Amino acid sequence: MPEKHLYEYAVIRVVPRVEREEFINVGILLCAWKSNFLKCKIALNQEKLKALDPSADLELLMDHLNSFEKICVGSPDGGPISKYDLASRFRWMTAVRSSIIQTSRPHTGLTDDLETTFERLFEENVL
Repeated sequence: MPEKHLYEYAVIRVVPRVEREEFINVGILLCAWKSNFLKCKIALNQEKLKALDPSADLELLMDHLNSFEKICVGSPDGGPISKYDLASRFRWMTAVRSSIIQTSRPHTGLTDDLETTFERLFEENVL
């Protein structure tokens, strides 16, 4: 029987006008620290974003969203957070905040295949 991996995931959201509390899902974070797995994937639907806030700065927003990916892989240009261990990086990225980029509360699950589960969650929650 294949080994089951315990994981946590969160949906990354863009809330262009925090006071209105409207958001679009733009990415997924998935972490399974016992399996040394932390991954992020982003897909920003610019039409949806412009419908919520026509004045949104897409370039700046993408720079900030790309920092999530840099932190996940531990990139040297991901800032000091990218040097933390996997669990700490996931906790930092999923901390509750009132800003343009937010995440859902973390959810847990078990899977035989982390990559397949990651892609399924991305398709179900973002695309």
